[in-house]
Parts: sequence; C-alpha cells; structure tokens
Amino acid sequence: MFIRAYLRASTKDQDAERAQGDLERFATDQGMQIAARYTENESGAKLDRPELFRLLTDCQPGDVLLVEQVDRLSRLNGADWERLKVEIAAKRVRVVALDLPTSHQLMKPGADEFTARMLDAINGMMLDMLAAIARKDYDDRRRRQAQGIEKAKSEGVYRGRPEDAKRNAAIVAMLRSGQSWNSIIAATGCSRSTLARLTKRQDGAAEVA
Repeated sequence: MFIRAYLRASTKDQDAERAQGDLERFATDQGMQIAARYTENESGAKLDRPELFRLLTDCQPGDVLLVEQVDRLSRLNGADWERLKVEIAAKRVRVVALDLPTSHQLMKPGADEFTARMLDAINGMMLDMLAAIARKDYDDRRRRQAQGIEKAKSEGVYRGRPEDAKRNAAIVAMLRSGQSWNSIIAATGCSRSTLARLTKRQDGAAEVA
C-alpha cells in the first residue's frame, strides 16, 4: 500500500505544510510511512489544482490519498465534487482523512470482501457529507464577507485590501527590467489584473516624469 499525503492551503500566505507532522504521526501509528507528499497553495473551491491531479496521475490501484481534513481535499460545488470522485474512483484510490474515523479502517489490509465493500460504502457516504459541509462553510464565509463589505461601503469606511507595497515595488522593478508578464506571475504569484494595474501605474508615473 502506497500512501500519498496531500497538503493544501488556500493562499500563499498560509503554510500548506502545517499538517505534515500530524499526517506522519498518523501513518506511523498505523505502522506505515508516507511515501510521497504533494503540497500546493490553491483554493479547495476550485477543481483545477495541479498537485492534486499530479498525485492522482501517480497513483496505482489501492494507493491511499491521505489528508488532514476532508476540506483540504474539497470545498468544491456539487458538480465539481462529482467530477473529482470520478477521477478518484477511476484510479481506485482510497481517501483517508484524519477527521474521518470511518476511513482509517481502509488502511488496514485483510478485510473480507463484504467488510471491504461496507467500509467503502460508509466511507463514501461520510466523504459526501463532509464535502457538502465544507462547501457550505465556504459559501457562508463568502456571504458574510460580502455582507461586511457592503455594510462598510454603506457607512463609508470600506478601504479594501491593504496593498502589499513591498511585493508591488518588486513587481514594478521587474517590469522596468523588461521581464515578461508570465515570468513575473510565476515568480511572484500575482494575478494578471494586479500586473495590469501596476503596469498602468508605472506608465502613468513615466508620463508625469
């Protein structure tokens, strides 16, 4: 049995490897070792996650996809969650999450066919439930955030996200040195909209000068 750990955080400011120690301790308690780790900073609400799909590409039937919590694997909407489950099922991968005790039994070989099928069924049902809860939590937080922004705007106190002046200064320096947009995005992780805004700002400053 090959155990592949998937570690994810939503933004580059968060530590995607924070749960690595907990996953390693769990594997050790099961008498096993993690053979490969896949780490990325991507939103769990989007299906396009390079490291997750690299993990699935690497998997062989019977491998374990180990996560700290189900929401590390999915905050997807219903349709995208079904697509991801199809990919997982096609590779015959077992999903084990530290916060899903029913899945822990999947790491113990030797179960008879009936027991194995029952465990798969129970685990699948629990995965669906926790994935739905994770998506609802994501939607609720976004709704509350939007409500807070609207309230702040109506009261005239909304200022938006503070600018990362140090990062933006570095991006401007890279623009001035002639680096391509793609290389800047790859190096800094900024969005194309941020890059366009800084380019416009730089052009405006040059005109004034």
